[in-house]
Amino acid sequence: MTRATLEDGGHEAPVDTLEHQDNTLEEPKGPVPARNFSVPAGPFPWAALLVMALTGFLLIATETMPAGLLPHIASGLGVSEGTAGQFVSAYALGTVIAAMPAIALTRGMRRKPVFLVGIIGFLAANLIAGFSTDIVFSLAARLLAGAFSGLLWGMIAGYARRITAPEHAGRALSVASLGTPVGLAVGTPFGSWLGTTFDWRWSFGVLSLLTVVTLLLAVFLVPDAPGQRAGTRVPLARVFAIPGVAVVLGVIVTWMLGHNIMYTYIGTDIREASLDLPVDIALVTFGGAAIAGIGITGAVIDKGLRRLVLLSLGSFVLAGLIFIVGHSSLVAVLAVIVLWGIAFGGAAAQLQTAISAASGENADVANSMLGVAFNLAIFAAGVTGALVISTFNGMVLPAAPAGLAAVALVIAVTGRRTAFPS
Repeated sequence: MTRATLEDGGHEAPVDTLEHQDNTLEEPKGPVPARNFSVPAGPFPWAALLVMALTGFLLIATETMPAGLLPHIASGLGVSEGTAGQFVSAYALGTVIAAMPAIALTRGMRRKPVFLVGIIGFLAANLIAGFSTDIVFSLAARLLAGAFSGLLWGMIAGYARRITAPEHAGRALSVASLGTPVGLAVGTPFGSWLGTTFDWRWSFGVLSLLTVVTLLLAVFLVPDAPGQRAGTRVPLARVFAIPGVAVVLGVIVTWMLGHNIMYTYIGTDIREASLDLPVDIALVTFGGAAIAGIGITGAVIDKGLRRLVLLSLGSFVLAGLIFIVGHSSLVAVLAVIVLWGIAFGGAAAQLQTAISAASGENADVANSMLGVAFNLAIFAAGVTGALVISTFNGMVLPAAPAGLAAVALVIAVTGRRTAFPS
């Protein structure tokens, strides 16, 4: 081994390199070390991580915002609301299709250029969707936006860890993951309000403007980092087979399926319970609690990941049970929303940390799988929730997330040796 230096965002960081390294090195047959470089001790990279959080905010807000604007989009494009609803489906489909191949193709490249290209592509697709007057062209743009979203989601977790000292890796992911709860709590309602008050294209325009700002901030504030060494790149199928990866994916599918059933149909639950609680107030309350949850996660994740995951899942199960029993009480339902939000808030950081630790240097590919699993859960939640409502009634819905979270809890408990070690 020789010592080399890597110029990373204006700082010299020592890097371990292999002499005469080439692509003929044998691929590892088991878990590999989490890092092939070292990050010097220094200030926590708040600015860079907050830019990543802003990127996540834009991704989640762009994905979910059309759901609140379907009548306006349908009227503007001269299509049915069902067709306009495919704005959300096309985006999710683009993420599912492109995330893993995009990460696999780019994982050897330096991180900052890939990150900037992802933001530029996302911006271009958003502008096309916002200005297009043809539904087919618009849906194609949404598919492309989802594809770039999959690339960005897949790389953010690994990128955040690469620019942060190892002992603060979990905290770094918590900061970089802030965009998800903030996007759900603020970005989606604001985009819907903007489109309803003015015109739905304004929502895309403002998101595009924020994307330009994010791009400029990324250019100046986010340091570069190396890609993955050729000799450590495991094929997609073998990344899935790395001990612990499938366990974490099993937890995220069951947990997020339960969450999205509850989140997607929260209006139905409130209406069936005959509560005087506006849906927007419920969502803002949930978002605020989720932000508190990610704050708690950031404070303790580097010292107690397993206990944090189990506590979050247990809290989620408890929230579902309380809703089933106390759905007629406004105080009980608000308590459920707060408990649910806190439990969900740190989920992204917790699961990204777990899958990154299990997959080692193949964390980018593993995190792209996590993104695919999350989007599949979103898609399945809409279908499952609709079937439950049509077969039973809205008050049966909370039983589904409680039961699914219980399954996720069992998977996490039994995965203590590979995915969620003590």
